[in-house]
Amino acid sequence: MNMLVASVRAEVASYLETLIYVYTLLIVLYIVVQLMFVFGVRPPYSRATNAILNFLRDVCEPYLRIFRRVIPQIGAFDFSPIVAILVLSLINSLLVQRLLRG
Repeated sequence: MNMLVASVRAEVASYLETLIYVYTLLIVLYIVVQLMFVFGVRPPYSRATNAILNFLRDVCEPYLRIFRRVIPQIGAFDFSPIVAILVLSLINSLLVQRLLRG
């Protein structure tokens, strides 16, 4: 029975770690796309690019909005994505390690 519980914990920890990693990558991709817009590089309009950009905005903005309420922009710099990624990393290290230890 203990072996089964340990196996389930390891699987859940692995799933959460992967989920946090993918969400972090989505946030980084969203930041890169936003920087491209700031520097004037805009991909040509197509339904596929529009769908991808809308997906990134719909997935990343609700989480980033939490930090934008607390952390003001300093000039043109928005530090909320950095803090959001750090919080995800902290949650990943604390939660996954706690699940693995039992």
